[in-house]
Amino acid sequence: MTPMDMLLTRASTDRLADPAPSDAQLSEILAAAMRAPDHGKLRPWRYVVIRDDARPLMAERIVASMLRLDANAPEFKIEKRRKRFSTMPLILALGMHLRPDNKIPMWEQEMAVAAATMNVLNALHATGFGGVWVSGDVAEDPVLTEELGFPAPHRLAGFLFIGTPDGEQPAPKRSDPAEFTAPWTGKPVSFAADRT
Repeated sequence: MTPMDMLLTRASTDRLADPAPSDAQLSEILAAAMRAPDHGKLRPWRYVVIRDDARPLMAERIVASMLRLDANAPEFKIEKRRKRFSTMPLILALGMHLRPDNKIPMWEQEMAVAAATMNVLNALHATGFGGVWVSGDVAEDPVLTEELGFPAPHRLAGFLFIGTPDGEQPAPKRSDPAEFTAPWTGKPVSFAADRT
């Protein structure tokens, strides 16, 4: 597979099974994150590795967070999240170590974390693994964020579920880049994607 083939065939999946990357493999995958654009070299990304017996414990923290945020959370939603966090082969909590007093704007720091996360997803695919980035309301829960080691002003960007893709993954339909591209000639542009 060429590097372009790798980029063009990557797709998120939560249909994941064991094995997850070993510690050595994960270290190499996370090395790709260190190559993300990072204005000011703040390295705002942080990763909490959740595997093995820590997964059910994390699942219970997620459920507690859900109930803190909505005491009437539907039982089916609670059980779905409990099962996912208990059974995914490997989970990475995506921390954002933010510095609001730095000259680099917060949005740039957050975008650096997002770029690093995309590098992780690409590196997973390149090494035969798969993953999906999930967030949701619990990523905004300050109690959960602090329990993971990110007290304010630090935050969570969500979680990566990681493992080996389970079975044949259908190729997702991709949009035509031309719909999201327009030449600038001195006047505001419009995009085909916005006219549908």
